[in-house]
Amino acid sequence: MELSNDAIGVIGCIALIVLVFAGVRIYVAAALVGLIGMVTMIGWEAGAGLVGTIPHSKSVNYTLSVLPLFILIGYLAFHAGMTQTLFDAAKKWLGWLPGGLAIATIFAVAGFSAVSGAATAAAAVFARVAIPEMLKANYDRRMAAGVTAAGATLDSLIPPSAIMVVYAIIVEASIGKLLIAGFIPGLISALCYCLIVITWSLWNPAAGKPISGFTWRERFASIPGTFPVIAVVVIIFASMLFGWATPTEAGALGAFVVFIAAMLNRMKLSQLNDALLETAKLTVMIFAIIWGILIFVRFLGYAGVPEHFSEWVVNLPMPPWAVMIGILAVYLILGCFMDGIGMLLLTLPVFYPAVIKLGYDPIWFGIVVVKMCGVCLITPPIGLSCFVVGAVRRDIPLSDIFRGTLPFVIADFIAIAIFMIWPEVITWLPDQMVR
Repeated sequence: MELSNDAIGVIGCIALIVLVFAGVRIYVAAALVGLIGMVTMIGWEAGAGLVGTIPHSKSVNYTLSVLPLFILIGYLAFHAGMTQTLFDAAKKWLGWLPGGLAIATIFAVAGFSAVSGAATAAAAVFARVAIPEMLKANYDRRMAAGVTAAGATLDSLIPPSAIMVVYAIIVEASIGKLLIAGFIPGLISALCYCLIVITWSLWNPAAGKPISGFTWRERFASIPGTFPVIAVVVIIFASMLFGWATPTEAGALGAFVVFIAAMLNRMKLSQLNDALLETAKLTVMIFAIIWGILIFVRFLGYAGVPEHFSEWVVNLPMPPWAVMIGILAVYLILGCFMDGIGMLLLTLPVFYPAVIKLGYDPIWFGIVVVKMCGVCLITPPIGLSCFVVGAVRRDIPLSDIFRGTLPFVIADFIAIAIFMIWPEVITWLPDQMVR
């Protein structure tokens, strides 16, 4: 009995889910299912030939060159010691607040996110920089670990963001608009985290005491150390907002500024070598995932799954906002078992056409989905940011880290509710971009 393309597409989706849950790497599972599906539908010669051209045709895409540049900025900033100067400045200016060191961590991570493209890197860095300071000040270790793990998720929203670039490539959206759109949501998310910290500290004063003793002279003296980060933020933001540079050119300028700052900070040759190697490793991993998933996406396109799914969703007897909540719930569930990039690459080919037919803005949806990927970094059982913090701070049980992130998950849901009720907070800034 010959199967229809629809049936082959459904079987392929089920097979991919089974392979992923069985522990097969997502890029291997996606490429294998995509290849078998294409060969089944159009034969070995045509199917294998088409699949074989995808890695090269997608790798030579100019927009993909922004990925290694954004990742390089983050690793250069780390090895240049910018994280410590950011935290010291934030501590001196914000330490007087309830839970001041935790709030300083949030804003220091937000600043580092403006020169970093990987949330796991931010989690690892601030687990070394911020947690010892908070524990020294007798902070609740759950708050110290939780705010570090949760703060790192801001990296996915605040440009330069690798996961945003991946989203833009999959759905063929404007990378520049998407990156610009992340600034305000990133700030709102940081403020929601601060609200949680202040509430926690007021409810239990022993959990996060204010710190004092810094003079105004010390505070102002801490500002110059943040100038390289500020320069990168201004370059990336202004050049894309006013149309002076493409995202790739903005990334290259940002990397150059951070490199010069690193040299002025006397970064060692071994540190530069480590930054380049870590950038190459992460870039190759992301490219491999993109190749595998795009093979699977081509298979889904031939099977007609996205079109049929979008028609089914549009005809559901419920309002669009209810459908959107259902889609976000799927991301929340998948995020318990998958990493953010793999989750986006797996779901967007099916969900995106339906979301557009429901009338949602692609840039708005991109920010909300990326925010959901951030939430999934701190939810069990596979909260990657929590595991990174736990690997660095082996003295803090993983159970305490997950408990510490729970209040910040609530803050994330508050932020997502704001984005859904007032979508203008996402779309306003990219609408101001010079065409």
